[in-house]
Amino acid sequence: MTMTLLDIMRTSAVIPVIAIDDPEHAVPLARALVAGGIRVLEVTLRTKHGLGAIRAMSAVEGAIVGVGTLTQPEEFAAARDAGAVFGVSPGLTPALIAAAKSSGLPLLPGVMTPSEVMAAREQGFQQLKLFPAVPAGGVGMLSAIGGPLPDVTFCPTGGISQDTASQFLALKNVACVGGSWLTPKDAIAAGNWDRITDLAKAASSLR
Repeated sequence: MTMTLLDIMRTSAVIPVIAIDDPEHAVPLARALVAGGIRVLEVTLRTKHGLGAIRAMSAVEGAIVGVGTLTQPEEFAAARDAGAVFGVSPGLTPALIAAAKSSGLPLLPGVMTPSEVMAAREQGFQQLKLFPAVPAGGVGMLSAIGGPLPDVTFCPTGGISQDTASQFLALKNVACVGGSWLTPKDAIAAGNWDRITDLAKAASSLR
């Protein structure tokens, strides 16, 4: 993998935020999303199957798999070894900065305020996740912050839907958005992979 984090962000208009409850769902879910044009997949560590799902999904042709909900330093190396090529965290701490650097795993850290954006930028992070995006101010926040901080690119996540995603994607400083609507739990539980492919196709057409 030679893609930069910015390259990865620009690959898919929407990065699905995925929580795997049944490891048997990992591969068919990844295939369904890739078939719909969504190649970048964020597999969270919110369930005990996260690392196993990353390992399985990384073998799916066309999938670019990252790890989400990184909150502990030791998770970086474990996710990298499982096949993750980027990481996403809800926030940024000195321990996470050190873990990102030592593991070599490109990190998309979460920020919520202008001060947090500036602090992250001082540490060398110019690709950030606005989280939670809608409570943080949404489109208005991102538009306003683009003036004084034009060199920062965002992936807003949290409260964004199929109906509102295009408003975020229209902003110059937004490369993609994160969302969970591409992977509804009822569709996954039922193995309705065609529905997920259709949702992925609709998301792909947003940009």
